[in-house]
Amino acid sequence: MDRAQIVHENFLTRVADRNLPDGPPPRPGLSDLDAVSLFRSQVLSRALDRTSRAMQKAGQGFYTIGSSGHEGMAAVAQALRPTDIAFLHYRDAAFQIARAEQVPGQQITWDMLLSFACSKDDPTSGGRHKVLGSKALMIPPQTSTIASHLPKAVGAAYALGAARRHAPEHLVLPEDGIAMCSFGDASANHSTAQGAINTAGWTSVQSTPLPLLFVCEDNGIGISVKTPKGWIQASMEHRPGIKYFQANGLDIYETFAVATEAAEYVRKRRKPAFLHLKTVRLYGHAGADVPTTYLPKSEVEADEANDPLLHSVRLLDQAGALSPDQALSIYRDTCARTDRVAADAVTRPHLVTASEVMTSLIPPKRVCKPTNGPSAEARAKAFGGDMRVMAEPQPMSRLINWALTDLMLEHTELVCMGEDVGRKGGVYGVTQKLQQRFGPDRVIDTLLDEQSILGLAIGMGHNGFIPIPEIQFLAYLHNAEDQIRGEAATLPFFSNGQYSNPMVLRIAGLGYQKGFGGHFHNDNSLAVLRDIPGVIIACPSNGADAARMLRECVRLAREEQRVVVFLEPIALYPMRDLHGAQDGSWMTTYPPLDQKIALGEVGVHGDGTDLAIVTYGNGHYLSHQSLPELEAAGLKTRIIDLRWLAPLPTEALREATKTCAHVLVVDECRRTGSQSEALMTFFVEESPATPTARVVAEDCFIATGPAYAAPLPSKDRIVSAALTLTGAKS
Repeated sequence: MDRAQIVHENFLTRVADRNLPDGPPPRPGLSDLDAVSLFRSQVLSRALDRTSRAMQKAGQGFYTIGSSGHEGMAAVAQALRPTDIAFLHYRDAAFQIARAEQVPGQQITWDMLLSFACSKDDPTSGGRHKVLGSKALMIPPQTSTIASHLPKAVGAAYALGAARRHAPEHLVLPEDGIAMCSFGDASANHSTAQGAINTAGWTSVQSTPLPLLFVCEDNGIGISVKTPKGWIQASMEHRPGIKYFQANGLDIYETFAVATEAAEYVRKRRKPAFLHLKTVRLYGHAGADVPTTYLPKSEVEADEANDPLLHSVRLLDQAGALSPDQALSIYRDTCARTDRVAADAVTRPHLVTASEVMTSLIPPKRVCKPTNGPSAEARAKAFGGDMRVMAEPQPMSRLINWALTDLMLEHTELVCMGEDVGRKGGVYGVTQKLQQRFGPDRVIDTLLDEQSILGLAIGMGHNGFIPIPEIQFLAYLHNAEDQIRGEAATLPFFSNGQYSNPMVLRIAGLGYQKGFGGHFHNDNSLAVLRDIPGVIIACPSNGADAARMLRECVRLAREEQRVVVFLEPIALYPMRDLHGAQDGSWMTTYPPLDQKIALGEVGVHGDGTDLAIVTYGNGHYLSHQSLPELEAAGLKTRIIDLRWLAPLPTEALREATKTCAHVLVVDECRRTGSQSEALMTFFVEESPATPTARVVAEDCFIATGPAYAAPLPSKDRIVSAALTLTGAKS
């Protein structure tokens, strides 16, 4: 028999027979009215679990992962304020239901069933997924998170303290609020969870405010793999900087009392705490999972006998708040009402077209206060001696630094963060003097953990800041790419545009560093970023463009709430010369403050019609080096600098190449998975009669030493490919 049906019948029979599990009497602190309200939330959570399973069997619901056994989370919701941002474990329907009782006007049964049915009327995701989440309840939607939400919870908690010192224009969270995140005992072992917990403790011991409540729901098993007994307590009880609390999650009175104590500690001390809740898991993991296929039936039945709803009936009866007969009536009425509402919810319309599904990939624009740019006085104070050389040509790294300075002067909600960005000024000096100019609150030296750096950025975005996180090297992004793929980019999608986490992610990357670092410091693959829907990728090739593009990237994040990746070619940071030593041809002057390069605007250099070279970054530099030889061969050439790698600027490319007889794509990334694949496809589809070729890097990592550039495009390879493509002779 279905375990859900067994649990259901057990509840009906045992409550009717007064056959309730033993346990301590109810702890003081929870009023009768609130206790009954929590029981109603628990029962509704259970009823929704049963109904969602029935909906899925009937083909009317999609993706079930239940909350049964974890209904004690309703008491945690009661211990918090509805304005405390909550990043929830996927088993926390009872938390969301109980919080809905704290906010007037909620139709929580209807709303959650619409989500189960994937109806486009679902107020949270618009029919894109079965999610827990609600804008009205300050619960950003989560899907099947395996601890990936913990780093951004740390960031949100940090943002609460940062906003007290520098309130952003679009402040969201109350000054005395706290952040909460919940997760399972199996997820606690994930490197992402351990990184977030470590970051919270690391921050706390330095007396930096971090009002965060971790809630671990310990049911002793992760799908089919058991958690060692005592593991969570042993690994968490003595973590530096984090206070440990423990409660029996089957007992709503005890859970409420301990959760209240933990929440008050976090709120008053502005320090993180870890609430360890003992729970049980009923029905198995998810969907069609059958626990008796990997657990002894006796263990499954022992958990079912420990049903938290049965404990609640006993406790309410002992407190004189509700009799077992009244509890049974509430249970039956709730199940019947849920089935009635579900019958209506499954008739509501679904998303049908691709455009409907894609609508929420791009968050809505928001109104920002107009700014007039930084004042002359503020600039003079910030730049100091740099003002004297601002009219002179400079390398890219310095112009990015000046652009960051001007942007941070103009927009006080901008915050930079990353390893070594502050005191050191970055590995390549790009952020030099920024911490002196703006202080450690706005230029944050983080610990060495890319997941925490990006989580900090995402969380700060939840409270109105515009983060500019830095990842030291492109290869290091792989340690944390899910923070972009699974969290930042999907949040607008799964919240139907109600939530966003705008940012400008600066990454130093690409190849051509002479003899330094090998593939860890010369990573020439962008594939992991290019296939994330909704993410913008910008890549400048010279200092003036970098400054103008960075201004546009900040505008996109600030006004359009976009996730933008600003990829900075390391080898071009110090580049001064183009054709010969000390010719200074690749340096540029700092562009006026009102100049930007709009998203999708490409750079067109020259007006030749024999050959269009389409490229970016280091490829743009190498293509310019090749021009003298191409011109000597009689090829009238134009060079098109993509600048924007995603979304591909197809309209601008079409216009820039329409009069050209040949197209050569120069791509410093690897042959497989590179921009060149998309560009070649575009040109073949757009103009199949136009001869097109590409010069790309080989499918190989980059070596350290003299052979660093061997697999990469070069000036000579570009010239050779151009001559072959056009039939010209050198």
